[in-house]
Amino acid sequence: MSLQVIGAGLGRTGTLSLKAALERLGFGPCYHMTRIFEHVEHGPMWQQFAAGARGDWDSLLGDFTSAVDWPASYFWRELAAFYPQAKVILTVRDAERWFSSIDGTLFRFMQASEVPDDEAARRQIAMARDILQQRTFGDRITDRAHVIDVYERHNRAVQQTLPADRLLTYDVAQGWAPLCAFLHVPVPDEPFPRINAQQELLDTHAGRYKL
Repeated sequence: MSLQVIGAGLGRTGTLSLKAALERLGFGPCYHMTRIFEHVEHGPMWQQFAAGARGDWDSLLGDFTSAVDWPASYFWRELAAFYPQAKVILTVRDAERWFSSIDGTLFRFMQASEVPDDEAARRQIAMARDILQQRTFGDRITDRAHVIDVYERHNRAVQQTLPADRLLTYDVAQGWAPLCAFLHVPVPDEPFPRINAQQELLDTHAGRYKL
C-alpha cells in the first residue's frame, strides 16, 4: 500500500473530520496522531526522523492510504517527495479560532504537570513536546502572536511549494463537494462527518493526561 493522500494541515484544523471523510471515500485506513495509542512504537520513530534520521516512511505508513494531522503534517515536504503521486490537502480555518482551539486542547495536554499513566499517552506527549512544542513552535506555545505567525507561514509555504493541480486548500466546513472533486470520487449521499469538537476532545483524553 502507498499513501495516496497527504494532509499538510496542522492539527485542530478539522483533521479528524477529514480522516473520517477520507476513510468513507475509500482512502483508508488513514493515519492520524491518535494512531500512536495503537502503535506505541511510532512516537520514538517520528522523533528520530525529526532529529535527522533518514525517514523510512513505508515502515511507518506502509499500511495506510492517507495520513493527516501531526506528526505527518510536520513532514509534508518529505512525504510529498517520497510519495510523488499522492495528492496533498491543506486544511485551514480562521487563525484566531484555530489558536483558541489548539490552546485549549493540545497545548493543555503538553503542559500537563503530571506524567500520564499509560505508555501510549506518555509516548504521544513526548512526541508532541518534541515535534509540536519545540520544533514547530520554538517552545513558545504561550505566545499567541508567534503561534499564529507559525500557522500562517506554514500554510503559505505549502501553497507556494506545491503545484495547484496537486494541492487542495480546504476548510472542512465546505463539506463533500470540493474534496470529492479534488479526489475524483462521487459525493456520498450522507452528511459530511463533523467530529471531535474541542469539548469532545477534552472529554475523551483529559483523564489520560490528568488535566
